[in-house]
Amino acid sequence: MLRRLGWLIGLSQRSRQTKSIDAEPYVARVKPVLMIDTVQEIAIYIHRFHNLDLFQQGWYQIKISMRWEDGDNNSCGIPSRVVQYEALDSTSNDSYGVWKIDDKDSSFLTQPFRIKYARQDVRLCMMVSFTMPLERYEGSATSAVILKFELLYSPIMEDIPVTHSDACAAAVHEFRIPPKALSGVHSYCPVHFDTFHAVLIDVSVHVSVMKSAAYKRPAILSSDASNGKNLTSGNIQSSKKAFTQIASADKKLVSFVKALLGARDTLLEEMQRLSKAVGQTVDLSEFVSSMDNALLSDSGSTGKSVEVEGSGQGKLQNNLELNGPFDLASDDWLHNFSKEHLSRTFHLLGTQLHYLWNTFLTLHRDNYTKILEYLRDIWTKDRRAEWSIWMVYSKVEMPHHFISGMEDISNHSSHKRVSTGLKLNDPAQVASTRAELHRRSIAQMRINNRAIQDMHIFGDPMRVPIVIIERVWNAPRRTFSDNSYMRHVDRIDSSLLNGHDDESGTKKHINPQHTGRELKIVVFVHGFQGHHLDLRLIRNQWLLIDPKIEFLMSEANEERTHGDFREMGQRLAQEVVSFFKRKKDKHARYGRLKNIKLSFVGHSIGNVIIRAAIADSLMDPYRKYFHTYISLSGPHLGYLYSSNSLFNSGLWLLKKLKSTQVIHQLTLTDDPDLQNTFFYKLCKQKTLCSFKNIILLSSPQDGYVPYHSARIESCQPASFDNSKRGVAFLEMLNNCMDQIRGPSPETPHHQRVFMRCDVNFDTTLYGRNLNSFIGRAAHIEFLESDVFARFIMWSFQDLFR
Repeated sequence: MLRRLGWLIGLSQRSRQTKSIDAEPYVARVKPVLMIDTVQEIAIYIHRFHNLDLFQQGWYQIKISMRWEDGDNNSCGIPSRVVQYEALDSTSNDSYGVWKIDDKDSSFLTQPFRIKYARQDVRLCMMVSFTMPLERYEGSATSAVILKFELLYSPIMEDIPVTHSDACAAAVHEFRIPPKALSGVHSYCPVHFDTFHAVLIDVSVHVSVMKSAAYKRPAILSSDASNGKNLTSGNIQSSKKAFTQIASADKKLVSFVKALLGARDTLLEEMQRLSKAVGQTVDLSEFVSSMDNALLSDSGSTGKSVEVEGSGQGKLQNNLELNGPFDLASDDWLHNFSKEHLSRTFHLLGTQLHYLWNTFLTLHRDNYTKILEYLRDIWTKDRRAEWSIWMVYSKVEMPHHFISGMEDISNHSSHKRVSTGLKLNDPAQVASTRAELHRRSIAQMRINNRAIQDMHIFGDPMRVPIVIIERVWNAPRRTFSDNSYMRHVDRIDSSLLNGHDDESGTKKHINPQHTGRELKIVVFVHGFQGHHLDLRLIRNQWLLIDPKIEFLMSEANEERTHGDFREMGQRLAQEVVSFFKRKKDKHARYGRLKNIKLSFVGHSIGNVIIRAAIADSLMDPYRKYFHTYISLSGPHLGYLYSSNSLFNSGLWLLKKLKSTQVIHQLTLTDDPDLQNTFFYKLCKQKTLCSFKNIILLSSPQDGYVPYHSARIESCQPASFDNSKRGVAFLEMLNNCMDQIRGPSPETPHHQRVFMRCDVNFDTTLYGRNLNSFIGRAAHIEFLESDVFARFIMWSFQDLFR
């Protein structure tokens, strides 16, 4: 009975013997699994934080994160490596703590730093690398990466800041790294946040594709195994299982190898370019040759003879050849490899990329300042080309004869490339239609390049202002052939747009020791009932282009813009002269001044105040220093022939109720005789002829300032007006154009740059309200948006240096 009971419960001797014979001992060993995968390596170098225009003092931090554009919030990058290039000043009270990695959202946070004043610099000098998984893609990514920068703020309660969990995100700036750039790119990427938190963070982004660190090389892929040595039956069985697992992923394997090849070539080219730029020699020829030999030596073990045909793209220039050059445009040559050889190729390329990437990081760590400056120079030169999507260029000749109304209108319209079905008798309507047609064409564009895209601009391309640049040439009189005339115009055009200063097409490099110190002053003047900080966005862009300028945000006429323009001009002239002398004396202490440039920027009637100040005798000794003049929607010809009936009614009420002097002068009703009015006399005075560069910005959507007055050109009503008013208007127009047409008294041989820039804003952002109805929205948009200023100023940087 007991024996039977033992048999039932499995305790019999026979049962125990059977189990002991059949059972094999358990081996606590995991066979290596062939996991072939790639990852995206994105390194962010943060050089410095520069406070341009933060409104509040406090503790600030920079938070960085990234994610796939087509994925959810879970598909984000993971900070994998942080390197601090420079030791922080532990004795300073302006920084506290250390950098952190937040595991909750896989983000990186810099140490908190305190901002106390404008133009303050905080050196951060650190590199953080993010790893982006590529398991959803076959080799190369087909989705873009969104790079997100957040500015965290906490007030100054005491010397120790609050934790980052209590700090609030004051501003966000996002960038898009397109799929083409993910194969490898090294680019400067300035972070500015928004108009209310204007800063500059010098950042460079470095991208490559790497072999995943989770990849484990199986025994079958060792060099001994490939030669058929030391192969046991267990290893053979293991290799069969491993290859069975990747049998269904043969195409993916080809894609992985091709992705690593492309990343390897890009990284080699970029390293050669960067090492040459910083003057450091990085000799990788021996290493690459040995790696290529190792890669190619495995082809004999595949049992196949590989014949490769292709045109060759010239990308593999380091002895990576196999019976002819590889054609990376086609992957046919990869399909001829066996799975074993593809796996070995993948591993060898991954090892090589890892070595090259670490070599680049070492090069960057030793030369991070030079590399950043080099990448920033490239970024600066590429602005005109990258932002040309929203810019339209045309070129017109400035007439030499006396302008009649009809001739000026026909000349203006003949250079507008619009449909013949449009009415060409209204320049404002022509400009609006032309911009709208261009905006529609943008909707059909597919922006697909390798440049990192600023989402403030590229996030919604249809909402970005359209800028129409009209270059007005003061052409020489045609005393010679038309062909030579066109050559002259084209030569000047190419030299200016490319930043060249001489006719040979090469930049003039002037030794600073021979030129001495240079003082550059820019004066910003607000408009009617304006504030001295109204033009701060234009000022910030100018500071980004040339950080050495001295700027004056005029306060002389703040809350005093209702009186006489002459009095406002005198106050501005006194303010400018006092500021000029103070800055000149300060710079003279550090060395001799050999060059001084004085520029002006005005908005609305601030431009009239500028011209009234220049006409004042107090400014006579300083006209020789005039450099660039930017007019943002300035009524240079007054409000004659204004087509905004609603705004005209408001002006009439102001004149009747308040009898404001400035309104009478703007409408040329300050004197019964038009030739005795302020504007008529102002146009006869030499207020524009001393500037080397004149840029007039206007908008056909601006109902506050007549379109023709902002552009200093004629209009249709004036062309049919034979009254005294029409004659006076034409004389005012020609007096202004004669100053622009003629040479500068100080530099008679200098070719003056004269441009008219039409800015067409996206009106859908305004909605239906009173501001948009009366045309005020576009007039104020010149102060509240800086995108148009970026386009113009960075496309013609030489005018602002």
